[in-house]
Amino acid sequence: MGLLSGLEALGLGNLESAKLYEVEKEEVVSKKEVEEKEPEKSETEIEADFLFGKTYTCPICDSTFKTKTVRAGKAKMLGSDVDLRPRYEGIDVLKYDTVVCPECGYSALSRYYKFMTSVQARFIKEGICMNYRPHNYDGDIYSYDEALERYKLVLANAVVKRAKPSEKAYICLKTGWLLRGMLENLEMDRSYVKKKLTYTREEEEFMRSAYDGFLTARSTEPFPMCGMDESTIDYLLAALAIRFNDYEVAGRLISELISSKTVSSRTKEKTRLLKEELEKEMKHNKQQNK
Repeated sequence: MGLLSGLEALGLGNLESAKLYEVEKEEVVSKKEVEEKEPEKSETEIEADFLFGKTYTCPICDSTFKTKTVRAGKAKMLGSDVDLRPRYEGIDVLKYDTVVCPECGYSALSRYYKFMTSVQARFIKEGICMNYRPHNYDGDIYSYDEALERYKLVLANAVVKRAKPSEKAYICLKTGWLLRGMLENLEMDRSYVKKKLTYTREEEEFMRSAYDGFLTARSTEPFPMCGMDESTIDYLLAALAIRFNDYEVAGRLISELISSKTVSSRTKEKTRLLKEELEKEMKHNKQQNK
């Protein structure tokens, strides 16, 4: 006697021996077949989906080339670190803010690539192009090592062309952020400890250089600076000042931001959190020095 016995009187005798879970099993099989036909994408494939090849013409050698760039509006921002480093879902956008001519080596952050004086162009030709070995980055994405190499090439160009302190500081800031991403994505292999020490040290050096550079720029250059207004620069400097135990500078900047009538409420709220962090750091250092 089956679960459906007795239905013959209703004209449904053909269903009396029907298997109760046959439909569900067929659905599971169908789902499995779909999964086999559409395998999950790898991390590289996921990252590549955010990118497209943007065409640039080098202002030094006139070569035309493409650079991997994040599609506008494609990446979802998750938030930022206390020093404004942005975080996105599925991709580290910092890897894709450099533009490097593969022929002559002229490199810059995307916001600065097209702009230079004739004197700076001469400096680049003499200090970079004459010694550069042509190189292409042909993978579907830029690895962290490739991205770091590109940032260092950008910084070398900035030094050679005698860029403003703000531009060099901004490059150092973004390189420090990139190194933090490298640390967060380190694989647990034999070289883990060595790489962690190296990246930690390098991040510290780049962030320190960013701090020093922005301090200089703040007193010598007009705002906006690197796309940031005065309150954003002051907040960033306060965050970096806390990191490097420069509490006097941090306290002064925080006080000015909180008391300003022109600073946005959002920036003031972030600054109040920064003030709490400063107080904790000062208390901790005081206890250590007893």
